[in-house]
Amino acid sequence: MSNTNGILARLAEILFTALGSDRASRTKTRPRRPVSRLRTSAEVLSASGESRGASRGTETRRVDPDRIDELRIGYAPDRDGAPDAGEIIWTWVPYEENDGRGKDRPVLVIGRESAERVYAVRMTSKAHDGDRDYLSIGSGGWDAQGRESWVDIELLYSVHESGLRREAAVLDRSRYGEVASALARRYGWATA
Repeated sequence: MSNTNGILARLAEILFTALGSDRASRTKTRPRRPVSRLRTSAEVLSASGESRGASRGTETRRVDPDRIDELRIGYAPDRDGAPDAGEIIWTWVPYEENDGRGKDRPVLVIGRESAERVYAVRMTSKAHDGDRDYLSIGSGGWDAQGRESWVDIELLYSVHESGLRREAAVLDRSRYGEVASALARRYGWATA
């Protein structure tokens, strides 16, 4: 069953790439990673019967940032055990293939979606020099090895407060401001 899902996901990706996207044709950049082919962790759980580090209803979900009109990017870190804008937290994040696999990884919280959920962008230590979808934020306390980190400003996640594994660090206001500005320019979101 897992192999079939992988094949179907790959066929959907090929079809999406062949058809192109409005945004890619308007901006003359590489095609965006499609959101339409993604399943939520809850759907993966029901299909596979296995827990992948997420509970139904509290899973981390990928969200299409182009569909979010009213996001206010603020800076309000508060090391109180709840995810707040400006904090780097660890949570389970599904892989782009959305085949039920994923891993614990750091994400930067950028704003609140609801009383129980926050919006976050994922982070990686893999270098992305010159890639317009990534912004270098340097190194910090979220990475025990002191590696440079990159924020992926193309992928947006909705993280449930109970999906928080741990608070890793607070990103300083200056570096957070760079991320907020990049997101505001790209999506037209307001900054506080």
